[in-house]
Amino acid sequence: MTTRNPLSSSQVNERAQYFLKVLVERYIRDGQPVGSRTLARDAGLDLSPATVRNIMSDLEEMGLVASPHTSAGRIPTATGMRLFVDNLLTLKPLESKEVEEIRSRLASGAEGPEVLEAVSNLLSGITRMAGVVTLPRRERSSFRQIEFLRLSGQRVLTILVNSEGEVHNRIIQVERGFSDAQLQQAANYLNETFSGQDMRNVRERLLEELRATRDHMDLLMRQALEMAGRVFDAAGAKDDYLIAGQTNLMGFNELASMERLRRLFDAFTEKHEILHLLDKCMQAEGVQIFIGEESGYRLLDDCSLVTAPYEIDDQVVGVLGVIGPTRMAYGRVIPIVDITARLLGAALKHR
Repeated sequence: MTTRNPLSSSQVNERAQYFLKVLVERYIRDGQPVGSRTLARDAGLDLSPATVRNIMSDLEEMGLVASPHTSAGRIPTATGMRLFVDNLLTLKPLESKEVEEIRSRLASGAEGPEVLEAVSNLLSGITRMAGVVTLPRRERSSFRQIEFLRLSGQRVLTILVNSEGEVHNRIIQVERGFSDAQLQQAANYLNETFSGQDMRNVRERLLEELRATRDHMDLLMRQALEMAGRVFDAAGAKDDYLIAGQTNLMGFNELASMERLRRLFDAFTEKHEILHLLDKCMQAEGVQIFIGEESGYRLLDDCSLVTAPYEIDDQVVGVLGVIGPTRMAYGRVIPIVDITARLLGAALKHR
């Protein structure tokens, strides 16, 4: 399990850590700021309210808890939640009957995307949050060929073909007219450079090349990259990951404002940034946890993401996970994600 805690647990004394643990557990359970009196009662220690308030003040100074202005109570910050997850969390292993239920759901006889859809629904149903799973790399389509055909005026028909034989067409308005020979030259460059590569990787590389070399690139190649990028956008990334249970997030007060939900659902639909984040998780071992702004994706600042890669024949081919509020029950979610990833890999291997 990867840790990203900027504050070492050795910098927080044992009693303060205990009170942080009690506060976080109460906050996860209720979703409300925790007052000193409630904290003292939950802690079960014979301490005066003043002593408890002093401990809370120390935690606040360290950036581990914060006081919302509408309440005298405190809530954990992302840093406090990270310290809790890394050092104070008690995992709750799944019961054998829960493991068997997951295994039986994955052994239902469904094939390909149906299995993955079952996984996203399973994660969503068990956790009451959003479940997400990426398609296995080997099932993603790759780039085969692109062609540019000159039309009347300054318009170009862009034809994109993937490894599945799917054809995507788009008419692009260009800055100036190009000859057939120039368009063929541009298509040859793109085909030689990107043929056989994962469709999404090609799309990202096109954007990177445009950003990195735009000022030094001649007009033809710049337009070729832009035209290719636009037809890739039209082709979409519809099959890169499956998500279920987004509406479950409406049940958490901290995510329930319509504006926040709209932005979040837009992110799920647009996919690019979340896919980039999930791909980063594929590069690392074991369970990965991003709390709040740790994801680096502003729209997920109020959320946490718990992921685990799944393997076929000892090769990581995809990742699955749960997206929910930062106060998700990590002790339960982490084992669910971990076990489901292992069982999914085993189920796909047998297919």
